[in-house]
Formats: sequence, structure tokens, C-alpha cells
Amino acid sequence: MRLLIYAFVTFLGCGYAPIAPATVASLAVAVIWGLLAPVPLLWQFVALIVVVALGVPAATWVERREGKDPSLVVSDEVAGMIVTYLGISTGWLGWLAGFFWFRIFDILKPPPVRSFEKLPGGWGITVDDLAAGVYAHIALRLTLMVTGW
Repeated sequence: MRLLIYAFVTFLGCGYAPIAPATVASLAVAVIWGLLAPVPLLWQFVALIVVVALGVPAATWVERREGKDPSLVVSDEVAGMIVTYLGISTGWLGWLAGFFWFRIFDILKPPPVRSFEKLPGGWGITVDDLAAGVYAHIALRLTLMVTGW
């Protein structure tokens, strides 16, 4: 069971990347999402619910063993990237823009994103990335409207 939990929270090992594991996981989601496109909206919501429903308790469990918000936990980035792309159909330029927007908002953590980190356990790990995903989603929609991608 321990192996499955770690495989899930590290997004099959992306969380073990020696440099920028959150960026590696986000890029992996962008590539997978682009390869699977178009993903029906219902399945997008199902994916988001599954990642959050499993990710919060799994991240809590791993945090108890690894310390506060361990960098190897990247299931939160997966959830945030799903929110970024939710209901958006675009080509590779759009997927790449979504990746960059998500990373920008995940790193900068504009209000109220940073405040969500104070939530306990896996909630604090995950909800800030969901909020960053909302910002990225809006920025991506605006980008697509302006560029026509």
C-alpha cells in the first residue's frame, strides 16, 4: 500500500526529479493532456475528483512521514493542472501556455492562494494548487481569446 501511495503522490515518480519536481509533474500533465485531447468534460471532472479525493489523504499520510509539504508530493500539481485545462480545447500552443500560466501562479501564489497553504495536512498541500489552477484557467482563457490559439 505504501508503494501505491508514493506512486500516486509523486505522479509515478515525477516528484523524485532532482530539480523542480513540481515543474516536471506539471509538464508531464500538460503533455499527457495534450496527447489525450480532446478529453470529454465529464472525464475531466472525474479525473479532478479522483485526484483530489485520493490526493488529499495520501498527501496527508506522506506529509506525516516526510515533513511539512514535501516536494516529492506533486499530486497537487496534477490537480491544479486539471483545473487549468478544465473544459478548454486547444492545440499545443494553448497547452504550453496553460503550463506556463499554472507554474507562474503556483510559484507567485497571489492572494488568496498562499493563505490556503495554512490548511491542515493534504488540504493545505492541495487547495493552494487548485486556487493557482483557477488563476491559470482564467489567464489561459484570456490568452486563447487574444491569440486565437
